Amino acid sequence: MASVSSLGIGSNLPLDTLLTNLTTAEKGRLTPISAQQSSYSAKLTAYGTLKSAIEKFQTANTALNDATLFKSSTAASSTTDLGVTTSAGAAAGKYTINVSQLAQAQSLATAGKTSATDKQSNVSSTDRVLVINQPGREKPLEIKLSDDQTSLNGIRDAINTADSGVSASVIKNKSGEFQLVISSAETGSDKEMTISVTGDSDLNAQIGYDSASATGGLKETIPAKNALLTINNIEVESGSNTVKDTPEGVTLTLSKEVTNATVTVTKSNDKATSAIKSWVDAYNSMLDTFSSLTQYKEVDAGADQNDSNGVLLGDSNIRTIQSGIRSQFTTNTTGSTFSTLSQIGITQDSKTGKLTIDNDKLGNALTKNSVATQQLLVGDGKTTGVTTTTAKLVKGYLATDGIIDSATDSINTTLKSLTKQYLAVSSSIDDTIARYKAQFTQLDTMMSKLNNTSNYLTQQFTSSSS
Repeated sequence: MASVSSLGIGSNLPLDTLLTNLTTAEKGRLTPISAQQSSYSAKLTAYGTLKSAIEKFQTANTALNDATLFKSSTAASSTTDLGVTTSAGAAAGKYTINVSQLAQAQSLATAGKTSATDKQSNVSSTDRVLVINQPGREKPLEIKLSDDQTSLNGIRDAINTADSGVSASVIKNKSGEFQLVISSAETGSDKEMTISVTGDSDLNAQIGYDSASATGGLKETIPAKNALLTINNIEVESGSNTVKDTPEGVTLTLSKEVTNATVTVTKSNDKATSAIKSWVDAYNSMLDTFSSLTQYKEVDAGADQNDSNGVLLGDSNIRTIQSGIRSQFTTNTTGSTFSTLSQIGITQDSKTGKLTIDNDKLGNALTKNSVATQQLLVGDGKTTGVTTTTAKLVKGYLATDGIIDSATDSINTTLKSLTKQYLAVSSSIDDTIARYKAQFTQLDTMMSKLNNTSNYLTQQFTSSSS
């Protein structure tokens, strides 16, 4: 049987070129599907960009939605020996402070021992318990000690392993003897320790201590003390060297005894101003993203379509989000004397929609009308206030069933459908090309046979004529 090694060889026809052209034409059926896939993939990416921009604005909106920002203050101390910080609620004022005594933690020590590893008790007991009582703690610390834990090192390790407000160490003194030191981890007289050992009278005699009578095998090396100070001649006592809310909202950190130190607390708008500026910047940045995704550039008649147009040009979801957030900027339900952002110095450009800040006007509103400014921006934190209502609105946009996720779900569904369509068309093209190739091969084979027959007959006629 006649056969051909390449299309067109047998028939002398350009079948190979014809098949290539038919293949190119058939694959053109995939072009509109690929274009749709690229378009929808670009939209999916654009929605990711859109969501990210809204989330950044949400973060700034959450930060501003805090009433304590408008109650901020700063504090300064006349000496580095007296640290001071403030929190929300601190009232402006000036305070004269005297510190006559610092708080300190109690330490107790055993008598010197020749060894830190030898057992300190001759009693063998299975119910030996070290008990440490402190008035400031609800329950005593109870540590079970085995016979092998009655050395100074053993008792130290047992206490430190318990990790409950008491620490222990072994110190080698100048005489070369070892002393077990037990210390409260916290300062104050209510952390004074009473120590006993039940189930071992021998060990109890060596490391017991009665705080009421200051007697026992342990000796007090550092007494427990409260900090003593006066604030504007008012006596204050604290178990810690960190004195909180005296005055309210003010925290004092004592490091040395001081005389006539001055602490000045002043109202500060820094935190509120910073949060407002960040909020405005985040909103404007979000608008830039909106503009980029929906931009339109006009083209001349007859010219090719402009590829620089935004991917989400004409998208209704962006318009919904933008108009929804903008509508929150005016409110009459907060009880504030302000009802619009422009009244506190935040104005909106009529063309771009972007916000700008009049620093002087905003500063004046925060200084003279901080409560009204807070009411406008934060409201009651539940149902009123620009940032409160905006937070609820944005949360809805970003929810799993919100308009953004709904749009992306729809796009993903379309992309899956286009993928199936692409595969189906591609398979159809493969089948068509395979059919063309089979037909061309048959034609080539048949033409080859006919040519061979023609050549044979020509030879025979020529021979006969001769």
